[in-house]
Amino acid sequence: MEEKQFDQDMSGGWRALAYKPGCSIVAADLLRDYREVHHSDSGILFWHEAQVRASAGQYPEAVALMKRAYKPADADKAGWNPYVDATIAFLLRDRTALEQAKAKLAAVQPPAGSGLPPVVNGYIELDLPDGSKNRFRWPLNIDVVEGLENCFDKPYVDAYEDVCRQTKR
Repeated sequence: MEEKQFDQDMSGGWRALAYKPGCSIVAADLLRDYREVHHSDSGILFWHEAQVRASAGQYPEAVALMKRAYKPADADKAGWNPYVDATIAFLLRDRTALEQAKAKLAAVQPPAGSGLPPVVNGYIELDLPDGSKNRFRWPLNIDVVEGLENCFDKPYVDAYEDVCRQTKR
């Protein structure tokens, strides 16, 4: 299976296992095995394995994997690295570091020349070819970090959920 299909198919690849109750560790191991077999240093594969392990409560393993998901500073145009920092801080239960990473992420502006429309009230709205619109928060993943902050005392598997992103607990 090609990496994009293995990683991004929302009902296939590793996700087919991860979404089955009791199979998260198997899915994480599958991600690890895929990386090893394909000699892949893909940051997104490290990240997704880390997320699955964090969801299963394997925080030390998740943190080690997340540290391998950083982008080079000059390639981080959308605030990926502060998002990684915030997630690691959450897993380490370091609220101060989480707040600092959130502030760095919140300061990220859309990349110049990216063709993205302006940020209006914290959102970017894209026109899609079919005439519909796709509206998303900017910077990317700020809602996730807010959820981690809102549900700081909860396990990652719960704090990552949409309900934590919507209201302070």
